[in-house]
Amino acid sequence: MANLSKESKIHLEAFSQLPALETMDPQAVRDMLNQAPPVEVELAPLANIEDKVIPVDGGEINIRIYTPEGIGPFPIFVYYHGGGWVLGDIATSDASCRMIANKTRHIVVSVDYRLAPEYKYPTPINDSYAALKWISENAAAINGIASNIVVGGDSAGGNIAAAMSLKSREQNGPPISAQVLIYPVTDMKFDTKSYQDFEKGFGLDKNLMVWFVDHYIASENDKQDMYAAPLIADDLNNLPPAYVIVAENDVLRDEGLAYAKRLKEAGVNVETIIEEGLVHGYFTTMAIFPDRIKRSINNITQFLNETNKQVESL
Repeated sequence: MANLSKESKIHLEAFSQLPALETMDPQAVRDMLNQAPPVEVELAPLANIEDKVIPVDGGEINIRIYTPEGIGPFPIFVYYHGGGWVLGDIATSDASCRMIANKTRHIVVSVDYRLAPEYKYPTPINDSYAALKWISENAAAINGIASNIVVGGDSAGGNIAAAMSLKSREQNGPPISAQVLIYPVTDMKFDTKSYQDFEKGFGLDKNLMVWFVDHYIASENDKQDMYAAPLIADDLNNLPPAYVIVAENDVLRDEGLAYAKRLKEAGVNVETIIEEGLVHGYFTTMAIFPDRIKRSINNITQFLNETNKQVESL
């Protein structure tokens, strides 16, 4: 029997009213979600929020910059939103990004990478890396510290953040001081125990996850690429310290835990949290999970503060 919090039950009841997303066309799902009435939620106070357009290979993308109150310069937290690489945008994670900036005292830069299936793998990864490089190169202009950049994200965004840590290591890219992976996708096999336990009825069904991956990858070979499935990377040495959050009742739980274990075995400083009673998607659902989101961000803040102390002592 699943251990579900009161908030999780409310969330799943609302989710159950939706049609089966995996039976729909991606644009139809986006249109349906965009028609949902706005919900009033608590918004953390900040000094400034600014939207910018930056160039990427073959086009341009939006970023949103959240600046905390204070003098600065500030460390930077690059955030990649979830949505299975198919859904979502910077509005999806807006309230959570505001709270991250407010509580962690980081400038948060939320990246609106282009979505599949219009832009299949590896375009979302390439867009995200181009944004990371732009942020590093323009850190001073946004009152940020180029030598202290965190990458993070939820779900598909957690997958992208993990990929950014790998890609930056491989290509001698911007130095990353920490990675915050919130119920990340790390593999594309759909065969863990958590996939069996939470296959249907917990928000992110197995069939929906298969739908996301089928729209994202261009060929079966992509599933063997470490930037698509970080868990299969041969070498996880010399990666940034990692804070890995998984939800107890989530198909992605076990692959998130497996990735954290492999990072730890490779000598990476890792802290892993299993959020008891929670389900996939809680971190950006401020209307239902405000207290649990605050708690998660407080924990992230503590992890980043400790990581900064270790960096400064070197």
